[in-house]
Amino acid sequence: MVNVAIVGVGAISSAHIKGYQEFQGNCNIVALCDIYPEKAKKSVKEYNLAAEVYDDYKEMLKRDDIDLVSVCTPPYTHAQISVDCLDAGKHVLVEKPMASSLEECDAMNEAATRNNKILSVVAQNRFTNPMMKLKNVLNTKLMGAIVHTQVDSYWWRGYSYYDLWWRGTWEKEGGGCTLNHAVHHIDIFKWMNGMPSEVTAVTSNASHDNAEVEDISVAICRYDTGALAQITSSVIHHGEEQQLIFQGKNARVSAPWKLKASKSLENGFPEEDKELEEKIQKIYDEQQSIPYEGHTGQIHDVLLAVNGENEVLIDGFQGRETLELITAIYQSASLGQTIKLPLEKDAPFYTRDGVLKNTTYFFEKKNTVENFLDNKITTGGNYE
Repeated sequence: MVNVAIVGVGAISSAHIKGYQEFQGNCNIVALCDIYPEKAKKSVKEYNLAAEVYDDYKEMLKRDDIDLVSVCTPPYTHAQISVDCLDAGKHVLVEKPMASSLEECDAMNEAATRNNKILSVVAQNRFTNPMMKLKNVLNTKLMGAIVHTQVDSYWWRGYSYYDLWWRGTWEKEGGGCTLNHAVHHIDIFKWMNGMPSEVTAVTSNASHDNAEVEDISVAICRYDTGALAQITSSVIHHGEEQQLIFQGKNARVSAPWKLKASKSLENGFPEEDKELEEKIQKIYDEQQSIPYEGHTGQIHDVLLAVNGENEVLIDGFQGRETLELITAIYQSASLGQTIKLPLEKDAPFYTRDGVLKNTTYFFEKKNTVENFLDNKITTGGNYE
């Protein structure tokens, strides 16, 4: 039996609680911790948990019976809490984004390594049937070399979204839509297509003058092969359509699923390649569905790893790569430069202090509320 603790009982914690409850024969939630303990007590009652409530995670970590900790706190706290948990001998599943800086990511990975503990970073959108199927199709290389990728991470958030006390500031949230919303699509893009060699980006705040951070960014990535990718991150798009499109030399595939293959006529104009389309579609259709999706799927993956049955799909080093690409976007946009990858330790945005010193501040944070009366999440990606 894996004993689980959850630190941070905000909106996203419910996905963790529900996920763990799917595997009650294999795990048990024994502790909830939040600086607002009344929130934790409310969750204990709502989900009928036999869990002790704490307002200080360090006190909670004194318990020897905790095996795994879900870290669901604001991003600027992820590194210290995760390192403390790992040093206390606990495995860690930390919410996205992994941390506020690459320096913090390195400290987290070093803690996991020296304590021989699992560090997994939440990237629950990998654990969906459309994404798993698309990844497997791309692995066949039937599309030919990927020459262009389009990533549209379109979300919409109202003005009051940034009123919550930790949102909308570089110090506490660590960034805007690129870091906290598009992180899912950037992770999947990197997982499927690999890291580019350079990034050129622009950011703006077009609709939220109560926040320091960006609410839209556009990045162009270049690979050594000459292939390009464009990544748009936004919380100003009504309808919240999201898509990833991979254009290969032979065919186009995407999530939501769409397939088109072309071959050349003598004069260079396109002709449908029905044979290739049928071959790719057959591979997509014949793949078995994964048993659990979303947070539940990732929690299942982590529990299996804790029990020694597999390696986690997303470890701390993969989480760092995702943040590295996002950091390059911020560095490019703030300094007006094309940024070469990988980023070295002397990069101006490697440390949290460097980010706070060099990044673009759009507006002052105007409003602050401790908690929303209704914290329901009414959104989500659609990749069907």
